[in-house]
Amino acid sequence: MSNYTEDFDRGSSSDQEGEITSDVNWVDAGDEEKPASSPETVTFTVGSRAIVMVETAFLASAASLIWLINFYFPPGPLLRLLFPIPIALVYLRRGRRASGMSVITVGLLLSILMGPTRSILYVIPYGVMGLQLGAFWRRGFGWGQSVTIGAIIGTLGFFFRFWLLSIFLGEDLWVYVTSQMTQFLEWGFLQLGLLAQPSLWLVQAIALATIILNSIIYVFAVHLVSLLILNRLGNPIPSPPRWLQVILNTD
Repeated sequence: MSNYTEDFDRGSSSDQEGEITSDVNWVDAGDEEKPASSPETVTFTVGSRAIVMVETAFLASAASLIWLINFYFPPGPLLRLLFPIPIALVYLRRGRRASGMSVITVGLLLSILMGPTRSILYVIPYGVMGLQLGAFWRRGFGWGQSVTIGAIIGTLGFFFRFWLLSIFLGEDLWVYVTSQMTQFLEWGFLQLGLLAQPSLWLVQAIALATIILNSIIYVFAVHLVSLLILNRLGNPIPSPPRWLQVILNTD
């Protein structure tokens, strides 16, 4: 009987020790499994993507709003200088993919609000120009390169707009431009006392030179506005040429 009692006590004590041991192992196992979940890493990744989406959507909406205000309540050439800047800012802050998505977003928004035709007129050339300027500024290219390529994009966009509007209107707008330029040159020749008649190739060459010059001035003005705005936002563009720094006294 005593042996049975001792065996029972030993068995119960061993069960208690086993329970304690199992409890201790369960707690320790729980402590070891905690770092495996790593919830903070997942939260940080989702947060960074959310910030990129919010910034892209916000700047795309800003670009659409600027285009809408300028179309319905045009305050002159002031807002036109801001057309490509939101897209370029997205490129500077978030890279090529986010900037491309912002152009697509602006195109979709304007297609819903104003129709596909006016949406295309923003995407070409201003959306493409914003991508080009953002890429050049992020890579540190000088003003000469970015202004030259931007002027080419602006000139091509001007002719694309002429071609698209000519299709919808059913008239060749380039003929209208050359006729107006011919009248202007005839008036200029008359004031100078010249009796010569301006030829067609001269009229078209002067018209093309005027369009290119206008594009260069526009892109250069966009650079000046971006120099003032983006530097204050913490996303500076490359420094202007030395002669412009002397004029602006930016040293």
